[in-house]
Amino acid sequence: MRGEIHCELLTSGGFCSIGFLNFLRKDWARFMKILSLRLILALIIGVTFVSLASSWYEVRTTKDALRQELESKAETLGQSLAAGAESPLLAGDTARLELMVQHFTKRDHLLGIGIYSRDDTPLVATPGLGSLLAGAPKLMTDALVGNRTVSEFVRVRLKRTHMLVTPIRTADNKVVGEIVVIHDATYIRTEILRIWSRIFLRIAIQVLVIAVITFLVLRWSLAGPIAHVAQWIKALRTGRHAVQPTPQDLNFLLPFANEVAPLAESMRQARAAAEAEARLRNINESLWTAQRLADHVRNKLNGSSLFVVSNREPYTHTRQDKRVNVTVPASGLVTALEPILRACHGTWVAHGSGNADAETVDIHDRLKVPPDDPRYTLRRIWLGREEEDGYYNGFANEGLWPLCHIAHTRPIFRTSDWEYYNKVNKKFADALVEEIGSEEHPTVLIQDYHFALLPRMLKERLPHARVAIFWHIPWPNAESFSICPWQRELLDGLLGADLIGFHTQAHCNNFLHTVDHVLEAKVDWEHFFIERNQHRSSVLPFPISVELVEDRFDARNEISAEEERSTLLLELGIEATFLGVGVDRVDYTKGILERFRAVESLLERYPKYQGKFTFIQIGAPTRSRIKRYVDFQVEVKNEVERINARFKRGKWKPIVFQNREHTHQEVQRYYRAAHLCMVTSLHDGMNLVAKEYVAARQDERGVLILSRFTGAARELHDAIIVNPYDVESTAEAIAQALEMNVSEMADRMRRMRRSVMEHNIYWWAGSLIGQLCSVRLRQNRTNISVINRAQVER
Repeated sequence: MRGEIHCELLTSGGFCSIGFLNFLRKDWARFMKILSLRLILALIIGVTFVSLASSWYEVRTTKDALRQELESKAETLGQSLAAGAESPLLAGDTARLELMVQHFTKRDHLLGIGIYSRDDTPLVATPGLGSLLAGAPKLMTDALVGNRTVSEFVRVRLKRTHMLVTPIRTADNKVVGEIVVIHDATYIRTEILRIWSRIFLRIAIQVLVIAVITFLVLRWSLAGPIAHVAQWIKALRTGRHAVQPTPQDLNFLLPFANEVAPLAESMRQARAAAEAEARLRNINESLWTAQRLADHVRNKLNGSSLFVVSNREPYTHTRQDKRVNVTVPASGLVTALEPILRACHGTWVAHGSGNADAETVDIHDRLKVPPDDPRYTLRRIWLGREEEDGYYNGFANEGLWPLCHIAHTRPIFRTSDWEYYNKVNKKFADALVEEIGSEEHPTVLIQDYHFALLPRMLKERLPHARVAIFWHIPWPNAESFSICPWQRELLDGLLGADLIGFHTQAHCNNFLHTVDHVLEAKVDWEHFFIERNQHRSSVLPFPISVELVEDRFDARNEISAEEERSTLLLELGIEATFLGVGVDRVDYTKGILERFRAVESLLERYPKYQGKFTFIQIGAPTRSRIKRYVDFQVEVKNEVERINARFKRGKWKPIVFQNREHTHQEVQRYYRAAHLCMVTSLHDGMNLVAKEYVAARQDERGVLILSRFTGAARELHDAIIVNPYDVESTAEAIAQALEMNVSEMADRMRRMRRSVMEHNIYWWAGSLIGQLCSVRLRQNRTNISVINRAQVER
């Protein structure tokens, strides 16, 4: 089993996810160092490149400005000297020329000045000028020939200089000599180097700051979350209590967050299942899990495909605020059948009821689900408003529902509803045939009273298909069922199935009696099958259940019932000492009014509970387009108001009616907080609320008050069994539950939890599919034996 769980973890999370978890557990520190170095290095290179590019432009601009400034200064000096040297030069007044040169020799960066005649004979020159004129003859020639001022930056003896030669002209623009001015240009390079040093210092400071900030950001925003996740995974691996990281921690690890959290939950569930199975092995029993169910059905199907049909779809798409949301109905059916469909990549055919369902399917009305890990196909069937009213609201819920529940509401049968029921069943049959295609050994599992005609329609077109239908509501006695005008058609449709399943043997017996009274068929009471028109249909009980994994309750890690109760009371704005809970759709078959009257009777008989006991009824509205349900909704509200008006005082009131849809998580809180749970159905197939309450009480506390008219009463013998029509007796049961000592309460709950755990939802699905496959195999072997005998006789 542990090997199976390990394989499931690999297939559900993938090898990449397992590798990632190992990486988080072992190598995150090394990864952080490498990541930090790479990120810091990339930032440093990027910042340095950008800084150098912008600084180069700055340096280049500064250098050009300094050179232009020096050239302008030299040109101004040369022109001034040329204008003043004309007269002395023509007059041969050398002394005056020397005086003029000496006057300018103290200027900044000036290395020398020389005055030359037209034939390049030096007339006046500052000391050392001759050694600097290595590059001057060409400039002097260019100036004389072109009669213009020329200048150039030259390197003289490794020294950067600027040389300018300007001609001395007469009034008629005749060149009579020239002036040479040489400046020291090394200060420009010095200034540029100083600028570069300042730039590099700035870049170094920026790099340091960036490195520090990057390191701190990585440490606070990435290393911290990874460390938390690594600790979480380590705790899960070692079996210690694991506190899931905050959403901020997981969100930072996107896209791994979508894999890590579900995989961690799978690990937790797998460990719990393995521990529970290990305990059960001591008594040679085995716990059914999703993985075991998947393996079991995969072996039974032997490569065949599974097709599930139901009115309600496993995933619904609805549009809210321009966004499409995916919702999963709180259904035990989805919990049971999804592992099978995932394992064999099957197909689920259902009515598409979401307002955005049509937007998410392909051209063949198909969609791969689940959305985050597609494993099987959802085929949606579209129904018009009239079809839905006639088939679902009309014949199914105004006709068959009250007929089968015998809850003193008269069933209504209309010919138009029957016609729509036929039409919709045929529409589902057409879709199934299309989906099955050329499949050689298809297996079809049909759900509930919405599709009584479907087995026959399917079998006539695909006689090689294995077909089962599970009837989730009670089956009445033959006399009651005879009310239906189309009883023969319904029975004939159901007998197209190879296997017909009910919750209890009593319902199976009622069905066999009904067929025996209505149709010409062979009813085998010993083996519970019906043979009609050379086709055999087995009729067997398969009590449906819920999922329960036996976790060890740890008060240190789980919120206690008292804390949950205090929180709920605060949220509801009431005060109470004891809490009771009921969870139902607001349906006349659930005994909600009888339940309220039992609470009223309790407060009358035991005044000590006034101001102390509050009963919370979670009642989801249902079938609001059917008048009987609309009327019943009003009756329930009026009864709540009447009883509360009679007893209410201060912040206490006897009944709180939560008339809205609640999520599975919300309901679980009420289950854990309540001292007792009341399931008082007037007639029911199973009623999973009873088993959900037992499954939720890991603390082995709480008392279940259960109607004898539910299928659950045949399994949960440690509940307080009541007749909901006997209001006073039910009130006494409430008092018994409130006064029950802890030891008896724990013993009762422990035995009920064991029953639910051993026969959970996976056991139900595995038994149903396994029996369907074996029924077909026996029938095939029987047919082969008949053929062989006939050949021998010939």
